[in-house]
Amino acid sequence: GVELVAKARYGTHPAQKLRIYRPDGYDDSQPLPVLLFVHGGSWSWGDPDDYNFIARAFAPAGFVVVLAGYRLGKAGRYPGMLEDTAADIGWVYRNIARYGGDPERLVISGHSAGAYNAVQAVLDPQWLAAAGVPRDAIRGVIGLSGPYDFYPFDTDSTRAAFGSAGAGPDSQPVNTVTPGAPPMLLIHGTDDTTVKLRNSKALAAALREAGNSVETLYLPGQNHADPLLRLARPWRRDARVFDAMMQFMDRAVTTSVPVQPRTP
Repeated sequence: GVELVAKARYGTHPAQKLRIYRPDGYDDSQPLPVLLFVHGGSWSWGDPDDYNFIARAFAPAGFVVVLAGYRLGKAGRYPGMLEDTAADIGWVYRNIARYGGDPERLVISGHSAGAYNAVQAVLDPQWLAAAGVPRDAIRGVIGLSGPYDFYPFDTDSTRAAFGSAGAGPDSQPVNTVTPGAPPMLLIHGTDDTTVKLRNSKALAAALREAGNSVETLYLPGQNHADPLLRLARPWRRDARVFDAMMQFMDRAVTTSVPVQPRTP
């Protein structure tokens, strides 16, 4: 139910790549909403090519799905990961129409470090401005197991990615919330010991205090990887994460005519 339609680059670094998927048999009759997904990996590892299960989950449901890479390790130290995520969004906004996507109906998502990238690139206005993307093109943001409130930096991964670059409190999503943010869905396992649940709770509280729309799904007994794994088969039999994301995205992009996947 899904086809890889393009492998693209937005920069010269090997990690600055995009993988673009859409429903198999898409007939160009109408532009589709777009889900851009940013992988995790403590800002030090990961590859979009390992996440095509995201495309297999959401492209058949009527989305163009873009899997985005970004510089890692020393090359991607703060604010490099945000520069790259903003560049991802900007490339998609300017180019996705040629692959059947609607640049005015973008949903940005990520897991773990990728959730930080996605959320901060949208919340801090400098990044969308640098990418040439109007904020209202971003119809929604979905964070899975994301770190949003982790200053001062007290882990090896945050010290390497942020502390070594001299980042301060303004690097934190909880400190960059302003009114007018796109709707957000924050999903987190209650037993996550890698990124504590308090990160999503703190960001949700800050968003609500600023008058923004935010939904939360806290999964009892689930760990750091579980929300992501629930999007891959066979774990998608537990449909809580997939269903919550689909319902949120359908509302966000206001798709009027659902695109049906081709029957095998």
